[in-house]
Amino acid sequence: MDTPVTDLTALTIAEARKGLDAKDFSATELTKAYLAAMEAARDLNAYVVEMPEKALEMAAASDAKIAAGEARALEGIPLGIKDLFATEGFHTQAASHILDGFKPAYESTVTSNLWADGAVMLGKLNMDEFAMGSSNETSYYGPVKSPWRKAGSNMALVPGGSSGGSAAAVAARICAGATATDTGGSIRQPAAFTGTVGIKPTYGRCSRWGVVAFASSLDQAGPIARDVRDAAILLKSMASVDLKDTTSVDIEVPDYEASVGQSVKGLKIGIPKEYRLDGMSAEIDGLWQQGIAWLKDAGAEIVDISLPHTKYALPAYYIVAPAEASSNLARYDGVRYGLREKGTDIADMYENSRAAGFGEEVKRRILIGTYVLSAGYYDAYYLKAQKVRTLIKRDFELCFDAGVDAILTPATPSAAFGIGEKAGADPVEMYLNDVFTVTVNMAGLPGIAVPAGLSGEGLPLGLQLIGRPFDEATLFKLGTVIEQAAGHFTAEKWW
Repeated sequence: MDTPVTDLTALTIAEARKGLDAKDFSATELTKAYLAAMEAARDLNAYVVEMPEKALEMAAASDAKIAAGEARALEGIPLGIKDLFATEGFHTQAASHILDGFKPAYESTVTSNLWADGAVMLGKLNMDEFAMGSSNETSYYGPVKSPWRKAGSNMALVPGGSSGGSAAAVAARICAGATATDTGGSIRQPAAFTGTVGIKPTYGRCSRWGVVAFASSLDQAGPIARDVRDAAILLKSMASVDLKDTTSVDIEVPDYEASVGQSVKGLKIGIPKEYRLDGMSAEIDGLWQQGIAWLKDAGAEIVDISLPHTKYALPAYYIVAPAEASSNLARYDGVRYGLREKGTDIADMYENSRAAGFGEEVKRRILIGTYVLSAGYYDAYYLKAQKVRTLIKRDFELCFDAGVDAILTPATPSAAFGIGEKAGADPVEMYLNDVFTVTVNMAGLPGIAVPAGLSGEGLPLGLQLIGRPFDEATLFKLGTVIEQAAGHFTAEKWW
């Protein structure tokens, strides 16, 4: 055996696949290495449920496939699954108390695709409750701690949200890769905070069937991985058309891995002036300039562009998303499944179950959503926000029509902050974390966050690339350029 078992968790998916093919180690050995690493990292609170028996059963099945020469695309690769994806017979609660004890009798399409390709399920990953949050502090199961720390400090940092468990687990090497979802930046922001790669595919690229809904016109599943190649490998397996989700699009899923490392010579990269915010930190601006220089050096052409409606994106998002959430979350009433509190009559039971079951942030968004949809306010808020959304989408279309292949922006306004630092009195401060990411969801476009450097305090910082609809392949190409120039960033183990 070439690789000692203790080092197996250091392998990328591509490397692990190679090792399994060469029979350097078995899928069972690989899975055991991850299970041991998960046990040692419980302080991070990245998993809400660990599934050692299920994982070893799946790994044994993968070993049989490999022995028979029938290995599939992800044969024996151990993954973590965000608690938003339905996993048949296993805990699926969207990190909320209202879904207490819920174990679905069905499997989400995305996870079905992964198991069909031979992947192994390690467990369910922590997240912001119903994916509502930017720091993974709204989970019923408590906050996730980032594996990263500021230089010379023991302060616990947030991993970003809502896919904080996914990002922390990938960064801490307690899964080879993870599923995640992105409604306003929930893949890209945590990836940027943890030095991992996260791609939010084009709306409709991955099926939403079996994924607990937050805002149906914005939600999209995607992977968080250690590098660009691994993200490409995972997205290839996750993406598919699905008759059970009418918003999934019947477009061939390319071999994304083939585009990793391809030349970017002649590609036109847009730099939007509207993303240069007032009071933007010199560090983030410097990182952005560095990214521009790297792409230029690789032969890409840099052009200045304008996306004039960007400034309206955040307020419009925080009308559209809560409106859809208030509609989607109306199904949680304590009657058919999940938490049920006692009441004097059915209305009382509904109220008591929801009051006990939903957390503060979820209640806040349901209230906002119900308000903007209410009679007399619908036109003033929701309808206006949808019109703004159309204008945001049009801004991007005009740039792409003018020959721009992709757009480069910062991924977040800062590096990760401390747990409890922004979760206090003013929710708007937390919402501002999504300022660079929400436009992509509003326009349904693909976006990738790639680690691009470290802050002065030694924390990861990411850059974002936004692509044309269904052109994730170009993002993988460009992401590789940034990754190769910036290098890889690994958290120093303290847990």
